[in-house]
Amino acid sequence: MELNQSQNPLPLTQSLQDDVPIRRLPVRKIAKIAVLCVIAVFMNLLLSSFIMNYLKFPLFLDTVFTAAIAFAFGVIPGIFTAVLTWFLPCVFYSGFNYYIICSIAEVLLICAVKTTAPDIPAFASKEKIIVSYTALISKLFLLYVLCAIAISILGGVVDYITHLFIERNYFGIDDLFKPGLIIYNLPILAVNILSRIPVNIVDRFVVIFGGYFISRGLVKLIR
Repeated sequence: MELNQSQNPLPLTQSLQDDVPIRRLPVRKIAKIAVLCVIAVFMNLLLSSFIMNYLKFPLFLDTVFTAAIAFAFGVIPGIFTAVLTWFLPCVFYSGFNYYIICSIAEVLLICAVKTTAPDIPAFASKEKIIVSYTALISKLFLLYVLCAIAISILGGVVDYITHLFIERNYFGIDDLFKPGLIIYNLPILAVNILSRIPVNIVDRFVVIFGGYFISRGLVKLIR
């Protein structure tokens, strides 16, 4: 007998992470995901503004909720959230921001490294629980390292290319590390990449682990 989709919804803990096409989800749940994406965009902007402008911490945390959406619902909602997060400031404050490439790459990495919550039965042994969560934390740590490296490289390349044609009129936290690299006569591209690593080591940790734990709550909201 054919099951009714509305009565037997697809599991959303994995969603697109498990190759479940989003078009197969009930319309009501797709609408909820879309609303959560929009909320995530504004939370990204608010968190980034609070950290940078109020607390004066030079960390780039404007993708925490993008990561949460990608963890919870997969690549399409994740990319939608990433693009919209960058699009709104571009419309109201400045021109196109090429660093959107970094956010999209982060979403793709999150969806490529399957970091779904372990499905542990209530009667599971203590050893099974420890092994399951150790595996999850290991995957999250691997994802964190991959994101820190990938975004350092992409951000450095974007910075190098854009500033060949556009004059830079701001000072970034990565600029603090550049003089110590320039004295070794490294190529400018290498300096741009390496100077970003110390910052990304810190902020990607918050983005990946924070985004993952936020995603657990997002999944529960649309069940």
